[in-house]
Amino acid sequence: QVQLVESGGGLVQAGGSLRLSCVVPEYTFNNYNMGWFRQAPGKAREFAAAINWNGATYYAEILKGRFTISRDNAKNTVVLQMNSLKPEDTAVYYCAASRVFGATNPTQYPYWGQGTQVTVSS
Repeated sequence: QVQLVESGGGLVQAGGSLRLSCVVPEYTFNNYNMGWFRQAPGKAREFAAAINWNGATYYAEILKGRFTISRDNAKNTVVLQMNSLKPEDTAVYYCAASRVFGATNPTQYPYWGQGTQVTVSS
């Protein structure tokens, strides 16, 4: 069982920033591509960003320029830096691992974390 552990969520005012982290088991970190998804109440889970094991990054078009995904190889951690947050960014954010390069569909990710709540107030 692959355990992914997210942290860093919370309540922030619009325009603020949050930094989400996902600790990944070493084998998974070195051999899988990592993604962040989010799910707002009553909505489907949607792709936010992904980073391949070789560092290539992918973003949802609507999030480009505000969100940045990165890997901390020393800590086996994937980070999602979120800036200029908006109320519509409110959601549970999930970290996930996939064998597929540039995967943007949740069905391509077999392993998931438990999620961390992000709430952006107006």
